[in-house]
Amino acid sequence: MPVLHPLIGDVVGSRAIADRAGFQVRLAEVLDDVSALVSPAQALETTVGDEFQGAFTTVADAALAALLVRLALLPDADVRCGLGHGEVTVHGRQRRPLLQDGPGWWAARDALDVLGRPRRAAQRTWYVGPDAGRVNAFLLTRDALVDRLGDRGWRLLASALSGASQTEIAAAEGISKSAVSQQFARGVGAVRDAHRSFAADLEED
Repeated sequence: MPVLHPLIGDVVGSRAIADRAGFQVRLAEVLDDVSALVSPAQALETTVGDEFQGAFTTVADAALAALLVRLALLPDADVRCGLGHGEVTVHGRQRRPLLQDGPGWWAARDALDVLGRPRRAAQRTWYVGPDAGRVNAFLLTRDALVDRLGDRGWRLLASALSGASQTEIAAAEGISKSAVSQQFARGVGAVRDAHRSFAADLEED
């Protein structure tokens, strides 16, 4: 069984979504887009109810994918994601969605369960696995910064994490490069650079 970093996510407050059918279509499109960008070991896909899952070769990729899904859905909907580590078994590879099992999947499920506790209600990402202290310190700080960005900041951050330059972002948004620089100074640049540093640090271990 391969050792992977599974991701299990769910939609926060999904019962309040009026057009649930339309939202499910949008969620599936977002998962496809993020899978194309991050290249998971197992593509992100919807599962049961308002949950989705995927698996990645590194925790940095899993953390990035969780954030990109969230940014694509905000402000209309929010998600929380549990990240795990361990061996993953896939039952019935012709089945859709894939039926994951094994220690890695259960670790991601445990992480998602942590986020469901009352005192964790405001948190959006958690990790169960090796070096959890360092990983969760990063996730807690990252998500707190993301919460403060607002609509435009979320769009700019999604573009920055996808590799767009400030000049390209300004053109896409129809705003000045100075306005983009201000958003980067308010947290967009910090989150982008933190992700790069996080991934590079893990590669060195």
